[in-house]
Parts: sequence; structure tokens; C-alpha cells
Amino acid sequence: PRLLCVRLSLQPTQSLPVPVQEHGVLRYRNRYRSRTTGPRAMEPAIKLQPGVTKWDIRQKIWDYIEKKNLANFPRPVHHRIPNFKGAYDACNKIKNLDCYIKAREVKVDPDKPLEGVRLAALQARKTLLVPTPRLRKGLFNKIVPPPGAAKEIIRVCSTAQGVKDFSVPVQLDAKVHIDLVVVGSVAVSKNGWRIGKGEGFADLEYAMMVSMGSIDENTVVVTTVHDCQLLDIPEELMDNHDLIVDYILTPTQVITTGCKRSKPQGIIWSKVDLEMMQKIPILKNFYCREKQEGKDVTLKDERCIDEKELQKFSGERMPRKSAKATRLKSDPFEKTGSCDKCEEETECESKAQSNAPSRVTAVYMGNIPPSLRVSELKNILRDHNVAPLRLNWQGAQHRAFLDYKDEITAEAVVTSLAGLSVSGSIIRVELAKHQGDNRFRSQTNARVNRQSLT
Repeated sequence: PRLLCVRLSLQPTQSLPVPVQEHGVLRYRNRYRSRTTGPRAMEPAIKLQPGVTKWDIRQKIWDYIEKKNLANFPRPVHHRIPNFKGAYDACNKIKNLDCYIKAREVKVDPDKPLEGVRLAALQARKTLLVPTPRLRKGLFNKIVPPPGAAKEIIRVCSTAQGVKDFSVPVQLDAKVHIDLVVVGSVAVSKNGWRIGKGEGFADLEYAMMVSMGSIDENTVVVTTVHDCQLLDIPEELMDNHDLIVDYILTPTQVITTGCKRSKPQGIIWSKVDLEMMQKIPILKNFYCREKQEGKDVTLKDERCIDEKELQKFSGERMPRKSAKATRLKSDPFEKTGSCDKCEEETECESKAQSNAPSRVTAVYMGNIPPSLRVSELKNILRDHNVAPLRLNWQGAQHRAFLDYKDEITAEAVVTSLAGLSVSGSIIRVELAKHQGDNRFRSQTNARVNRQSLT
């Protein structure tokens, strides 16, 4: 015992009393245990201010993950579902969920952080469905590994390349019943509120699956995120088309949200515009199907002013390219011939002629980051409820012009977007100095047209 005391006294930590060190170890263990036992023990890493928007939340999450170096490839994480460090640990937790154990058909998004879930589903020999990228070619594909595939081939099948090489398309009339849906998220709350990267594909995919009859009220929705992506998201930011989640998996915990809010009950056509119909051809099939069933399929911009009518009142000649785009947008089914133009749309156009505005005012947006895409800017404007009649994108000059029906509306937009920050850049927002440069009209033509209308 005396020799043991001497040896202990020679350790470098002899200046600290043993009880203090033991207390320190216990204190550290208690801290670690509080992080892993459940959601109540964790405070959100990012605090949200009153009046925050969805885009503000996305930007805070992306900036925080980059600043703290919490992501793997691909980087940067901006405008993506972040591939956070510890994603495989979060994915492996799904194996302990009863809903996963009982599930036979699983739909998993193609995002990189969900690769572990896709691998687990293939290893468990479940039917794995993956949405087609950006829904350009159908709704989803079925991953079919080669017969007798080795473990390495199974792993390849779970990757993005494997989804391309080992998948077969699933037809819309196929009898598919999905038991479990796994989606990626940018931010999520313990209540089940979810925010994606802003393009709305996960919400739309779920709505399409409802329309197909592939899911029902018993289908469980799971997401995986880093712990820093857990925020207190205000419920007022959630819309009726937003998808909510039942389980949240992080590297350290499993959260049962117990969310009572209903999931989307189908495609909300009033949220779909003609531009989306052109980008996602499969929407036309659902449109025709539900129109034949007698459902309300009125699109979002069937109530908007047609560009040709605005050009008519502006007195300006529309560029040939814009005129072509207007012709395509006026009838999203003209090119494919998959559906006839509805009478309601024709009536809407005739009403638009009588309601065309007498003056269009432009708003200037400057100091736009080079990495921002026009689709992302449109999402920002939708989040702020300031969608313009028309957007003139000039990304090479880091600017854009937004056209609104009158000066009062334009001034309200400037106020609403004041102090807007995107990717660390403060966006300059003001009324365009030279309204005559607006693509719709010059001030002189507007004055002449008003006299003609009078």
C-alpha cells in the first residue's frame, strides 16, 4: 500500500485532489448522458428570432453547419440536404423502429445523408423505392440488385450511382403500397414540423403518392438530421401542403414527435403553377386524371395576368423568345398533347384582359450572390409572400428586376424585403430608378395607353 501511494503521488495530476477528478469524470458522464437520453435534455443550437421565415431558417442552418464543419461531401451544404457528419449513425437507428421492422415497401429520398437507410433496406431485403431526380422521368424507381449480389454490390446499389444503374421505373398504375417514407430535411422541430431545401419535391412526392393510393393515414414518415438541425420552428410557418414527420433520427437520439397535424391529402393544384407543370411532366398525368374524376384542378396562375395581355397594354413589342415562352405557358399540354385545354383556363384569360393593370412598377434587387440560382430566388420571394408578376433575372450582373401591378404593391415589397440576407450578402432592394427600362413598358407608353383606355 505504501508503494502504491508513492506511485500515485508521482502522477502528473497530483496537484488536483482525487475526489475533484472523480467528480469531474462523473460530471462529464452526466453531460454526455443528458445529450443522448432524449430531446428534452437538448437546447437548440440555433435560436430563432420572431418574424423569421423559412428561408431565414435554411440560411441559418447552412451557415452554422459550414462554420462548425459539421458536414461531409458534397460541400458547401447551401441549397442542399446537408450530408452531416454522423449521418450513418442516425440512419442505423431506424433498424430499431417497429414501423421499419414491420415495413415491407420503403420509399427513401435519394439524398446523400440517407444512403445508410437505403443500404439497411436492401440488406433487410425490403422493397426499396427511390424518387427520380427532380421528378423529371416519372415518380419513383424500384432498386433491384443483381441476383446473388455480394455485399459490395448491395452497398453500391444504395448510392446515387447504384440508383441509376440498378433501378427500374414504377408505372403510375402499378399497385404499390408504401409502409414507410424516409425524407431528408434542412430543419425540423420536435413537434414534427419540417423544412426542406425549398424546392418542394418531398411535399409534392407525398401528395402524388396519396393521389396514386400508394399511402394512407397509417404510413409513417421518418427523417434524419444532425442535432444542430433541431429548432423550435414556429407553427405559423407551416402550410397545408407541408409534410410533417413522425420520427426524427439524429446521431445521438430518436425523437417521437407525436404530431397530430394532418399530412397532405393529395395534390393542391392551387399551389402548382404553369412553370412547375413544364418542369415536372408527370404532373400533367395527375392533372388529366383528376380532372376526369371531376376534381378542382385550377392552377395557381390561371388567375394571373397573361404576359401577352400585359404587352398589349404596355405598347411595347415582346421579344420573340418571350412570346414563345408565353405561348407555351398559356397551354402546358399543347406540346405533349396529353390533355385538352380546359374551358376554365380560356375563361380566365378573357377575364384577365379586362383586369389588366394600367401601370407596372419594377423593384430592383442587387448584390445577389453568384451562387444563387433563379429558382432559389423565386422560393425566397414565395416565402416572403411577394411573388412578382414577372421576374427579369440578370444573374451575370448579380441583379434582378421584379415587376408588380402598381407602385403601392412595389413599395410594400421593398419594405418586406428590407435587410434580406442571402449567403451572407445583404440584398439591395429598392424601386427601380428607371421604370422606363422595365420590360413591360416605358413611362411615356404607359401615359399614352392610359389615355387610350380612358
